[in-house]
Amino acid sequence: MTRVTKWALAAAVLAVALIVALLPRGSDTAAKPGEDLAPARAAAALQPCPAPGPAQPVKQLEGVTADCLGDGASVDVGKALAGAPVLVNVWASWCEPCRTELPVLQEYAKQPGAVRVLGVQVQSPAKDGLDLLAKLGVHLPSVFDGAGGSGPVRTALKVPSSLPASYLVSVAGEVRFIANPRTFVNTDQVRAAVEGAS
Repeated sequence: MTRVTKWALAAAVLAVALIVALLPRGSDTAAKPGEDLAPARAAAALQPCPAPGPAQPVKQLEGVTADCLGDGASVDVGKALAGAPVLVNVWASWCEPCRTELPVLQEYAKQPGAVRVLGVQVQSPAKDGLDLLAKLGVHLPSVFDGAGGSGPVRTALKVPSSLPASYLVSVAGEVRFIANPRTFVNTDQVRAAVEGAS
């Protein structure tokens, strides 16, 4: 083997090693197996996730399940959102605009005439989400859609890559993406967006 060939081979091996080192790893974002979330769940004190109602499931979310962030129980999202208007907010613990928006949604949910609000945590470990909600004082019912790139709820809603993202599910089961504004900074914006999408 010539000296040039050895250098070319060494450079190729180094390039492959560098590419492998830069690839995302599931263990960086996934919840740790067997991790006890009970203390984080107690600190977050989330409202219970919605139970399935008698109405027809929301077609776009039919058969889609996620874990209730508050207690770990499985939630049939299509059935849980059926029969009443619901504002669905998709967020992640690393998302800075989400940290601004979540308390606004909490405040909106307390107002008379507000529609139900359901949070969907994505792309971040469940414990990180619980810790963030506890820190922010946000107790909205929330489901965990997985720590990886695309969970079943995110896939069904076709959530854009930039977060947060909000959707209004109508009484009839129609799902509408709220494009304006993309991030809520006050409760008047939330109310106007909900009324505009109804």
